Amino acid sequence: MVEKSFVMMKPDAVSRRLMGKILSRFEEKGLKIVAIKLLQISKALAEEHYGEHKEKPFFNSLIDYITSAPSLAMVIEGDDAISVIRKIVGATNPKEADLGTIRGDYAMDMGRNIIHASDAPESAKREIALFFNEDEVIDYDISDNSWIYE
Repeated sequence: MVEKSFVMMKPDAVSRRLMGKILSRFEEKGLKIVAIKLLQISKALAEEHYGEHKEKPFFNSLIDYITSAPSLAMVIEGDDAISVIRKIVGATNPKEADLGTIRGDYAMDMGRNIIHASDAPESAKREIALFFNEDEVIDYDISDNSWIYE
């Protein structure tokens, strides 16, 4: 089933100049980037995006971190994209992430774990709507689809 997922390279990925390396992992897998933008996340948007963590002790430091430098927001599409992307990203705690995953290769600390990826279709829909207008998500064909999907 073709799904869309929200993925965000956090300020540490952008500031460490890892965007190209990380983006290529999704494209090389056969996933399609259907929206992308570099943005400085406002405090209000950060608080809405991470609203489920509002009562947790790390909430304020999370908001400070995500608003500290630009992030790269994306919508990525493909068959079972949400679960495939989460496998590519790796465990939330980089110390538990397998080598070969984005977090396993580029991150060391939970508070600087490089990337966010939606964990379910409902959260993907909510997160995409927070960061992108409908007209910013582009539907297009890629010529190598017949080599990626049977």
